[in-house]
Amino acid sequence: MSQPNKSLGREARQISLRQIGIEGQEKLNNSVVVVIGMGGIGCIAASYLTSSGVGKIFICDFDSIDRTNLGRQILYTEKDIGKQKVFCGREKLIELNPKANITAINKRITQTELSKIRGIENAVFLDCTDNFSSRFEINRFAVENNSYLITGSSIRFEGQICVFGNDYNQSSCYECLYSFDDESLDDCSGGGVLNPIPGMIGSLMAIEAIKIITGNEINNSLKIYDGLSSEWKSVNILKNLECHACGKNNNDF
Repeated sequence: MSQPNKSLGREARQISLRQIGIEGQEKLNNSVVVVIGMGGIGCIAASYLTSSGVGKIFICDFDSIDRTNLGRQILYTEKDIGKQKVFCGREKLIELNPKANITAINKRITQTELSKIRGIENAVFLDCTDNFSSRFEINRFAVENNSYLITGSSIRFEGQICVFGNDYNQSSCYECLYSFDDESLDDCSGGGVLNPIPGMIGSLMAIEAIKIITGNEINNSLKIYDGLSSEWKSVNILKNLECHACGKNNNDF
């Protein structure tokens, strides 16, 4: 096996892909990604985006680390219990890639809070939260700004991932798929989750973000993974013309 070009550094294997190359890596180096939720999914997504050379990453969360997080949120350790996730996460991500530009936002993210953040006009958004109210807020911001939004979730043995955007006049949004009536659905704290499932979904979200940034083909269908059967299924999401967020008659913004 030939020796890698040491001048290429940590991205050498990635640059060797014809779908990435030097040009794709430069796009990654100049890109902005916003990761909302630094739990089991967000930890892994942020880690791989950091190690892949994304130029600037905003990590957002308002929660602190407790012992029940550690099985899934493997960016943190026992000594981190009690610390705020975003500040601890920022330190760990910079250890992973010292050249990384990581901004920690220690707030509960809403549409209003997102509008206050400077420098995210062309960002790709990763929704790694665990509640519908936050998801709807993030989705409406993405629709309003014609931004790409990648959502991921996990519960029990199941994981889901979907890419939305960036032309919401033609394509569906998260609110075409779920409504406020679904707020009563389980989250992982109430229904439990197999520890590796969030990590798998976080990895896939990082892949989708890299594909968007580098101009590779994306698929907007909902992907659902069943960890017990090890099977995937794909569900096409039709645009809801009456959607409160992206529908033609929407006046909410």
